[in-house]
Amino acid sequence: MMEVSEQMDTYGLKASDFGKDFIWGVASSAYQIEGACDEDGKGKSIWDTFVHKKRFLIPTVITHETGDVACDFYHRYESDIATIADLGFKANRFSLSWPRILPEGTGKVNQKGLDFYSRVVDANLKNNLEPWITFYHWDLPQKLQDKGGWLNRQIVEWFGEYVDVVTKKLGDRVKNWMIFNEPLSFCAGGYLVGAMAPGIINPFSFMASVHHVNLCQAKGAEVVRANVSKSNVGTTHVIAPVHAMGKSGFHLKAKESVHALMHRIYIDPNLGLGYPFGLSPIIDQVKRFIKDEDEQNIKVDFDFIGAQYYSTTVAIPVPLLNGVPTKPKRFNGQDADMLKSPVNPKGIYESVQMLHEYNRFKNITITESGFSCYDTVENKRVIDLRRVDYVRRHLPEVLRAKKDGIPINGYMYWSFMDNFEWALGFRPRYGLIYVNFETLERTVKDSGWWFKKFLSQ
Repeated sequence: MMEVSEQMDTYGLKASDFGKDFIWGVASSAYQIEGACDEDGKGKSIWDTFVHKKRFLIPTVITHETGDVACDFYHRYESDIATIADLGFKANRFSLSWPRILPEGTGKVNQKGLDFYSRVVDANLKNNLEPWITFYHWDLPQKLQDKGGWLNRQIVEWFGEYVDVVTKKLGDRVKNWMIFNEPLSFCAGGYLVGAMAPGIINPFSFMASVHHVNLCQAKGAEVVRANVSKSNVGTTHVIAPVHAMGKSGFHLKAKESVHALMHRIYIDPNLGLGYPFGLSPIIDQVKRFIKDEDEQNIKVDFDFIGAQYYSTTVAIPVPLLNGVPTKPKRFNGQDADMLKSPVNPKGIYESVQMLHEYNRFKNITITESGFSCYDTVENKRVIDLRRVDYVRRHLPEVLRAKKDGIPINGYMYWSFMDNFEWALGFRPRYGLIYVNFETLERTVKDSGWWFKKFLSQ
């Protein structure tokens, strides 16, 4: 295996160019890799429910697959974590399953579930990997969804209880915490367009979920800091820089509206800047959910902000809504991933630059960036040169941002192994490690060996 790594061409890129304190890691989420959906006292999540549903006789997951077993990380975590370390990474970002710890969402703790994550933390530390924990990566306990989930204002207290349980158990060994993974994805996907769990299509529900998530951002950070000394707490947002289709006022208004819907409604309130009212009739619906005390309670001073970049966005002008987002066109010679998102390396620079322009974040960490493609397996070697090309074209833009004074302090690749990609099933493969989903056998891809060589220099 070392021979494969030594053969890799790093195109003149070296991890040392980014500085000795730069964080190099990988990312994953509980539902997408763990499996063991009903083992050792785990409760159901909204995704356990959603993947087994049908709407209009059509399965919610287009491939008819589920995350019931996923990658079976629950039983294979020790070897998987050891492989991450062997590839040279120094940080492992992973999420916790709320219903594995609190099956009812609140109340009685499932000790076996909490102990599992304690073992995962210890396995990371044993392999000299710094654990970065995300509290919520979309798998809300079904018992809480039955009470309204993110539409119920009580979730601020429910979430605070969950964070309290976790930090009291793991806070002696874990210092790096992320409150949420991509509120845009689970709020808009779950409550506006219905493509994600719990599958609701309603603009009022959407803005209720956004507001309650924003309140939970502050609540979660407050609890972490109360329980964990010298904590490093932040959150993550999908950042897809918005481009206008033209230069007219109509086009620029559409761009501003889409930018507000995709980014500002999640970032601005926590910074004490309020909601960007007047840019979209959908955003204006949040007024009905705001209470007097929220203006103060929603503010949070994060230690870092996580940027999750995959591609840019184009704003299409439309009547009434002002603008809606769409994927940019693919130009001649431009690669695109399995989701048909064109590769645009400059967009990762735009992403961190946009966050830096707030002048509020001490550190900006790229907590996700990755590429899905069809992998070629030849003689137990997984050749994924397009993924290598994606990484080697994006990292210079990250370095450029750092040299330009943007406080970017880390890069975490999504994902360390192929996994269950939500409503798209197992078809999109993002991993540095290939997973045969019939046998669950793992094979390090050429991109993984590429990283090993890059990180050694």
